[in-house]
Amino acid sequence: MTKSVDVAIAQPALYREIDRADWARLAPEMTQPLTDTEIAQVRGLGDELDIDEVSEVYLPLSRLLSLYVRAAKELGVASSQLLDEPDTTTTFVIGIDGSVAVGKSTIARLLRELLSRWPDTPRVELVTTDGFLYPNAELERRGLMTRKGFPESYDRRALLKFLTKVKSGAAKARAPKYSHLIYDIVPGAHTTIRRPDVLIVEGLNVLQPPPSAGDASIGELFDFSIYVDADADDIAQWYVSRFMSLRKGAFSDPDSYFKVYAQLTDDDAQARAMRFWNEINLPNLVENVLPTKQRASLVLQKSADHTVGTVLLRKL
Repeated sequence: MTKSVDVAIAQPALYREIDRADWARLAPEMTQPLTDTEIAQVRGLGDELDIDEVSEVYLPLSRLLSLYVRAAKELGVASSQLLDEPDTTTTFVIGIDGSVAVGKSTIARLLRELLSRWPDTPRVELVTTDGFLYPNAELERRGLMTRKGFPESYDRRALLKFLTKVKSGAAKARAPKYSHLIYDIVPGAHTTIRRPDVLIVEGLNVLQPPPSAGDASIGELFDFSIYVDADADDIAQWYVSRFMSLRKGAFSDPDSYFKVYAQLTDDDAQARAMRFWNEINLPNLVENVLPTKQRASLVLQKSADHTVGTVLLRKL
């Protein structure tokens, strides 16, 4: 398999370490708002997510996030009153980072559903940073197709411009759309964000430091950030399992970029998946993604069964 990789929090005293049982007790009186069907709709391929996981991990997290949003709004109102000007509080932005196949997308969709049930955050939108990848033609031109997902494969300026518009209170901001089927940006297609209460931004490398001194970082535009953590060997297994499932599903679509892999034998498919993991995704995790864990406001530490066992919450 892969060599186990870990990056410890550099200053653990900055975080509260909370085990799952104690974390679940943060919201014992809260009613689970989602049905089994709704949970199934947000669950990503290969992710293990059930009502217990939602109730014990993500419902308390949504409560915590709603408190942060409320506090930000109250501070914004107080600041405006002090300055004797209209309230200019802007969208609360949450960043979600972590490896490929660790479950970021499922968590982002789930938090969108849960947060929209809270009275302070009825309007929650979600964008993924996949839309800010350079188109395949541009990646080919730059010799970066085998580096897709690495920091240099993203149009960082476009993402910064988008988030700056959101945080400046613009009436609307547009994010490009990405298709996993064609493995490319969809020409002319956009998602329009119109000043929601909360915007969730999910993707690789969103907590990266700026490329050079004096540049702005994407993380500076987040009000709260979440890192989804797991042992690299476990993530490798999840990645291969997902690849094998996609081979029998989405890869079999004649329009799929990956249709060439649909006819591989099981052994060849597993070997190809491990090659992708070891040559692309693991190096990206080790070099770029994992070192940003300590920048997060909160870390969800997953066990081998894909469930969250421990939560690290940065102290205020």
